[in-house]
Amino acid sequence: MAWLYLFIAGLFEMAWAIGLKYTEGFSRLVPSVLTVAAMILSLALLGLALKTLPVGTAYAVWTGIGAVGTAALGIYLFGEPATAARLASMGLIVAGIVGLKLVT
Repeated sequence: MAWLYLFIAGLFEMAWAIGLKYTEGFSRLVPSVLTVAAMILSLALLGLALKTLPVGTAYAVWTGIGAVGTAALGIYLFGEPATAARLASMGLIVAGIVGLKLVT
């Protein structure tokens, strides 16, 4: 169950990172409230995952999911460049996440 909590926490990490773009410096109410809610849910679920998982593994996976997901959404939503180097780097992060899962 801890890995499921961690995965969902990573999804909320992506949500609040992307949400920051839409808040326009926290000047827009609805995106700001949704972003803060995603932050709280992300941290709460990470906390639940940490009851079972090692902190180093959980934190690395949480930030990895957030980083790769946010980068992918940046490409999709905002037209950010999808260069070979960027995609390869994202692949390396995914490989690290899979590796941590396999050894935990």
